Amino acid sequence: MLDKKLLGILVCPLCKGNLHYDKDSQELICLGDALAFPIKDDVPVMLSEEAREITLEEREKF
Repeated sequence: MLDKKLLGILVCPLCKGNLHYDKDSQELICLGDALAFPIKDDVPVMLSEEAREITLEEREKF
């Protein structure tokens, strides 16, 4: 589980927009860029080359 303080200050490295924490998939979601950044061993991997594109259905979830 990520620290709530850390979640409060993290932003998307591309657009600097807010991120949404998806506890089930262990990802931080940027709706603006439609990207999901993985969380590995409780550490967010905030590299665009490590992110995956999210689907329209995933975007609507948030």
